[in-house]
Amino acid sequence: MLWLAAKLGGEAAIRLKLPAVAGQIAAGVLLAALPRIFGWFPVVDERGPAGVMEYIGGASAPADVLAFIESMRAPSEVLAYIGIVLLMFMVGLESSVPQMMKVGWASMRVAIVGVVGPMVLGLASAYFILHDSTFVVYLFIGACLCATSIGISVSVLRERNAADTQAGRVVIGAAVIDDVLGLLVLAAVSGIATASVGTGGINWVDLGSTLAFAFIFLTLALTAGRWLSPKLFAAVARLKGEEVMLPFAVAFAFFLAWLGYYFAGLATIVGAYSAGLILEHSHVDQLQKREGKSLEDMVKPIVAILAPLFFVLTGASVDTSALLEPRTLALAGVLTATGIIGKYISGYVAGRGLSTPVIGWGMVPRGEVGLIFVAVGRSININGLPLINAQVQAGVLGAILMTTIIGPIGLSWVLGRTKEVK
Repeated sequence: MLWLAAKLGGEAAIRLKLPAVAGQIAAGVLLAALPRIFGWFPVVDERGPAGVMEYIGGASAPADVLAFIESMRAPSEVLAYIGIVLLMFMVGLESSVPQMMKVGWASMRVAIVGVVGPMVLGLASAYFILHDSTFVVYLFIGACLCATSIGISVSVLRERNAADTQAGRVVIGAAVIDDVLGLLVLAAVSGIATASVGTGGINWVDLGSTLAFAFIFLTLALTAGRWLSPKLFAAVARLKGEEVMLPFAVAFAFFLAWLGYYFAGLATIVGAYSAGLILEHSHVDQLQKREGKSLEDMVKPIVAILAPLFFVLTGASVDTSALLEPRTLALAGVLTATGIIGKYISGYVAGRGLSTPVIGWGMVPRGEVGLIFVAVGRSININGLPLINAQVQAGVLGAILMTTIIGPIGLSWVLGRTKEVK
């Protein structure tokens, strides 16, 4: 069902001259908006089988039915996770460390403005709409807008053959840096929320260690990793078995994804992207000649099957019924506008010779990263209540959803209008 929804949504978007990823996300929204039709499908209710059974008319269901629904839920999430990790690995393969170094400072500037801008504007917007709430809530809403979903923008850049341009590399690099900065923002805001009820304060040692471990991991991955990678795959090339390049390359990507998460707390997509950057063509040249295919050509079909699952699940994670309240709709609309503006202005600091519209729109989508922020806010309790209530959650999720859909549409539009992206 997910694959079918992804393909139909992608096809509809392409016929409307929109990026396929926008249609895939919209298909997920449709799944979430029609629970009585698709209620049997396990991704439309975050409460799992019990919540799904309520939709289809049976709060108490036989254990075997609940077990069946749960058995369907887990594989879809695992496959979507594998798809987005492999997508980032493939994007990394299409570039290299020397190429990324050329846009390093530009990516840093874009990332900093792309975090500060939406956070300040989001905080101010939340104060204007929710004037009866607390500063911590306003701050957390702003924090939810500072993330950038690299996977969604990358999909559009790849569709338009712009991922390997300077502007494309700036967007990718800035989104990776955004992930590190986002971790610090999330940790800081969570610490402030905890301090607001007297249970503690911001642990600056923990914040410093998070940043230090992230920096150490990325530095080692892009230096020592480049030294080890050719030696590793030279050893793989001596194996006598057939079709050995793909499994070892994928294992390499997942190992770095796990390593970055375990030791530095980075999102797994950062480690996977780093693996692709490290693994240059020259490292696997002998294997590619022997097997008659490039590594990218081997990974691409897997990504084409699995990555759409992630985008459908992203859309399906929102309970659209909660958006019907006027105040929630107003919050979602204002946060959508400020979220787009806050990210778009980051394109102006990229530097001369780079496409401001491409970089600005490329930073707009939030996707899975913003959803993680909302989940953390929901898990923080103040006086027995969640930091962000159901209405605020719906408003923020609505804004994340809209920027996730509008972002790739805007990026695809400017790429179509720009004859040559630099």
